[in-house]
Amino acid sequence: MNELAGSNTIMVGDASLQELVRREILGDLAASILKAFGVSVRVFAEPGGMVAEASNKADLYAYLDRFAVLRRQAQGVIRDLKQRPIVAHDVIHQRCVSGASYYLSALSYDGRVMGRIVMGPCCQGSPEEVAKGALDQLKAVEPGVEAARLGQELAALPRLEDFEARAVMEHIQTVLEAVLYSGHKALLTTTMHVATAQENYRDLERKNTELEQAYRRLQELDRLKSNFLATVSHELRTPLTSIIGYSEMLFEGFAGELTSEQRDFVGTIRGKGEQLLELIKGLLDLSKLESGTLSFSKRDVEVSTLMRDVVETLTPIARKKEVVLKLEVEAELPTLWADPARLKQVLLNLTENAIKFTPPSGWVEISAIPTLMDPRGDQAVDAGFVVLSARRAAIELRVSDTGVGIPESERERVFDAFYQVDSSTTRAQGGTGLGLSIVKRLVEAHDGTVYVEAHEPTGAVFVVTLPCRRTTIV
Repeated sequence: MNELAGSNTIMVGDASLQELVRREILGDLAASILKAFGVSVRVFAEPGGMVAEASNKADLYAYLDRFAVLRRQAQGVIRDLKQRPIVAHDVIHQRCVSGASYYLSALSYDGRVMGRIVMGPCCQGSPEEVAKGALDQLKAVEPGVEAARLGQELAALPRLEDFEARAVMEHIQTVLEAVLYSGHKALLTTTMHVATAQENYRDLERKNTELEQAYRRLQELDRLKSNFLATVSHELRTPLTSIIGYSEMLFEGFAGELTSEQRDFVGTIRGKGEQLLELIKGLLDLSKLESGTLSFSKRDVEVSTLMRDVVETLTPIARKKEVVLKLEVEAELPTLWADPARLKQVLLNLTENAIKFTPPSGWVEISAIPTLMDPRGDQAVDAGFVVLSARRAAIELRVSDTGVGIPESERERVFDAFYQVDSSTTRAQGGTGLGLSIVKRLVEAHDGTVYVEAHEPTGAVFVVTLPCRRTTIV
């Protein structure tokens, strides 16, 4: 019966027999029949490929294989079992040339034949009577067949009467139909899950494409905005400079003496003009930073000298506000590779902001200490706690104050352009919201970082970390 082996895969609609039921389940069912009745069972896909088998060795066919003609006739029975047309729920009984019986039934699901079940060989009735009935036909083609040996081999086969064999086949059909139903249901569920996942993936791809297109449009709009700001700011600066210049000449009396009231008016014009000019300069700097066209002239910078210069510049403003301005710098700080003008702009902006938001009798302190920072530009760490790790030598600049402070929820947003913590029209302090945005971009242009810490119980601390020129391995 080895001729019955094969490996075809049957397709029913879009599903194969192996997709609906695993070979292991078919094998377990065949093995259970073999154990209960002693009869061999083989399951085939349609057409012909065996997918499960549970069988005992039949010495009957080893004996018949000695005779060439009988071997060919037995093989013909096997081929017929594999190729014979069958319909759903049909059970066919077929005798072999030896007198042994085989049973064939369809393996069907939803009215479609998906495979076939072959059970046998088995013996029906007395082995002697079966051997006697088959002996004349056998001897007609092979006179050497022995009646006693044939009866002996038939007696070794399992005994199943026709009604018993048909009941077993119907039982196998019923069980396999239930298994196929469960398998089909699981396959449909899996297919639906896969289809849903594929549809979700396509929808995600579509949304990603739309987001990418929207991002590109926003990039283009941002570029146009920066160009517009740069152009408008440049065009406004020239006439505004003239306005400020002529107002200064009027204030100095070049066009004749002014009354006290007229001098106040002209002074207001000049002051507001200078305020507007600072806004325009900020817009120009911001647009250049965003477009990457702002030029930097970097060189070795002595941080302590730069900080003293900032303190001297802002001391009059602090005294007028009745705020104490402090300076704390460690000795022998390393130099920074930076643009001194841009670095001074960072410190001036942060310190002036601190003075602005600190009430009278408060204080503002500028300090600097050497530190280390991660090569990626992450937050600085204390040099004393770094062991066997690559860090860049850096300087940490801190601007602390005892002012109104910044809520934790606002500490990231204060670096956004035009953002004001107090955005009401009646806010006490003026400003455009550009200063901190420019500070952040200038610091990042120096490969540094800037963030805000709380300062208990009141106030805020702006921390700027800037790398030195060389990378230090610690």
